[in-house]
Amino acid sequence: MEEFVPQDHLLRAIDRYLDLTEFRAHLKNFYSHIGRPSVDPELIIRMLIIGYCYGIRSERRLCEEVHLNLACRWFCHLGIHDRVPDHSTFSKNRHGRFRDSDAFRELFESVLRCCIAEGLVGGEGFATDASVIKADVRRQHAVRGTQEIDWGDPAQWTRPVREYLAALDAANPPADLPKSISLTDPGSSWTATAGPAFFAYSTNYLVDVKAGIIVDVEPSSTNHAAQTQATRVMIDRVEQQFQVKPQRLIGDTGYGSAAMLGWLVKHKGIEPHVPVWDKSERKDGTFTTSAFIWDEQANEYRCPGGYVLRSQWRAFTNPRSHITKAGKILYHSSQRDCQHCSLKAQCCPNTPTRKIARSIHEDDRDAARRIMDTPRYQQSRCERKKVEMLFAHLKRIVKLDRLRLRGFSAAHDEFLLAATAQNLRRLAIRLTGGALVGAASAS
Repeated sequence: MEEFVPQDHLLRAIDRYLDLTEFRAHLKNFYSHIGRPSVDPELIIRMLIIGYCYGIRSERRLCEEVHLNLACRWFCHLGIHDRVPDHSTFSKNRHGRFRDSDAFRELFESVLRCCIAEGLVGGEGFATDASVIKADVRRQHAVRGTQEIDWGDPAQWTRPVREYLAALDAANPPADLPKSISLTDPGSSWTATAGPAFFAYSTNYLVDVKAGIIVDVEPSSTNHAAQTQATRVMIDRVEQQFQVKPQRLIGDTGYGSAAMLGWLVKHKGIEPHVPVWDKSERKDGTFTTSAFIWDEQANEYRCPGGYVLRSQWRAFTNPRSHITKAGKILYHSSQRDCQHCSLKAQCCPNTPTRKIARSIHEDDRDAARRIMDTPRYQQSRCERKKVEMLFAHLKRIVKLDRLRLRGFSAAHDEFLLAATAQNLRRLAIRLTGGALVGAASAS
């Protein structure tokens, strides 16, 4: 069968760099030494890689493809007369030993180690972004988040429901109630990012900008807070697992919150090449916050009229921080100063005094603003497109615009396998240095 697979075939190039030795060792303790021989886990993984490389979403269809296609048989190390495993083998292994051992994470990291060894990961700059993937549920099968839900007999709970209720019990403090909850997949999030609202998960990518290699992937809810938290998890995990920390992080405005910028600058020492999330600019023609001069030593603002804004105008017996729950300090002017100011109509025409909320991370926000004026930042804006291109490939070629499986752990598995296939494809094409047979439908 060797002679029927072209030397420049995509699967042959992927096979050259796919080493499952560590994967086998990782799963060794999850297989019994007695009883009927199990299906080789390497065979299952190779079949799944074919499915994600070529956008074959159905496992029944994947088994048919491997059965009929000689290149797929060669890649799976199957002879012409060898039997292809039944499609039910995938779900049994996925919900059992693969999930218990976090096998897909091990597979992803083994491929990433190969990319690092081949010099495709520079480690100087990472780009992050999130893409919304529809959950496999119907909008109509949902209830309001404030409604009390009777989940029925615990013995009849589905796997997604068990995962969701276990996560609720473990949450401390309890999470805010969502607007709507799907009874089929309660872990999914109700979102209206484009058009009518639907239930979905977010896949979060952390991409090295040198060659567009995905260095980590993490599922999350679809809100900005969950996505920024996923980015923190990915940066910490890559640093811990591979001792790689970027000098700069590239992202869109969703990652420009004060808390995120403070974490990047102070805790990680990473340059935030991210637009600052700033809602202080006014549209009514009055003075914006930038018109006020900050005095660090005096801990006060000075307005265009020359008057000061302070966080406190009298001394307290017990010193107060004046930090709100939102992580801000409120500075306000004196009513006596504003009353006779000639610029009051341009500053605070509808209130007795002018108030400015200053973030406790304002220094870090200022650092991000200074970076935005540099040529390197403009380069980062262009390099951020590498993440968007990967998401386009994910949805158009891998066809992962809608999940097949339900539950948060199932989304975790699908996102990891898709990212693994994307890295393998990029690794094969970059290192072979040319077009590959069969790569057009997987590019």
